[in-house]
Amino acid sequence: MRYWFLGTLAAAGVMGSLLWAAGATKEQAAQPGKAQSQEVDSSKPSQFLRIRRDEKNQPVALETAIVRYAPMDCSQTSPAVDLVAAVHIAEKSYYQQLNREFQKYDVVLYELVAPEGTRVPKGGVRPSGHPVSFLQSTMSDVMKLTHQLQEIDYTPKHFVHADMSPEQLSKSMKDRGEALWKMMFRVMGYSLAKQTGAEGPAPEMQILLALFDKNRAVALKRAMAAQFEDMEGMTRAMDGPEGSSLIAGRNQAALEVLRRQLADGKKKLAIFYGAAHMPDMEKRLKEDFGLVPVQTRWLTAWDLRGGPESAKPAGKKPAAKTGSNVSQN
Repeated sequence: MRYWFLGTLAAAGVMGSLLWAAGATKEQAAQPGKAQSQEVDSSKPSQFLRIRRDEKNQPVALETAIVRYAPMDCSQTSPAVDLVAAVHIAEKSYYQQLNREFQKYDVVLYELVAPEGTRVPKGGVRPSGHPVSFLQSTMSDVMKLTHQLQEIDYTPKHFVHADMSPEQLSKSMKDRGEALWKMMFRVMGYSLAKQTGAEGPAPEMQILLALFDKNRAVALKRAMAAQFEDMEGMTRAMDGPEGSSLIAGRNQAALEVLRRQLADGKKKLAIFYGAAHMPDMEKRLKEDFGLVPVQTRWLTAWDLRGGPESAKPAGKKPAAKTGSNVSQN
């Protein structure tokens, strides 16, 4: 039991660095399993991750968006650039759906802090000893989820690495005077300030209570998903007022690769990055490339049905139909 308690404390301490790739907003009153239509308003920021709830306001699913961008000039029909928001641990069916989606593009630009040109072998790589990697692996096991690097097929020729190398990231952070511990303190300060006066148990206590639930996997997913509802605010706190190498710097590197691919004549492109990167990506697509959002589709990353109040034993939750739960918004 001490193992899980220490794991919870670790999760609270490094939540920002583990989940900085998932920014979220809240979506209510959607019927489970049904698409919810929304008109795209290019003048407003897009959503990239949401919690879908049923008519009783109970969480049904954690969903990520595929947002398509087209030229502001309606006389132009290309290029089409899709921001494919990701969470790094999710249902296996979620990654299977993404693998099918990626077959539709001329090129898929993907994130990975690794030397230029790195290609992930099929089946993924062995987890590293880095604390964040260890925590991701532990949490995915507890929540009965799987990891992105193990499920996404990065081997097709149209997959292109679009990120910083470890040396570039390290240099950028040094030049900016950044340190991970400073970012973590900003996130922790934001979380404490937000919790002041809030009703209900603190986020860390919610996660700890979920570990004792009979249906621990679903209870923990719900507790973690609830934290995502304001992950955009936590991301801003970590990123700071002038941006950071982890978000803005890496986005700039990705969009330089996008610029080269467009120059090579690619017409239909995807940028596959963590969801918290996407608000800044969207801003840059509008300002630097003249592209605006025209369509949003939603994919189920986590099935949140059968939550903590359920008396069903672990492993008996309803199967998620993520492959068919893609909505056009």
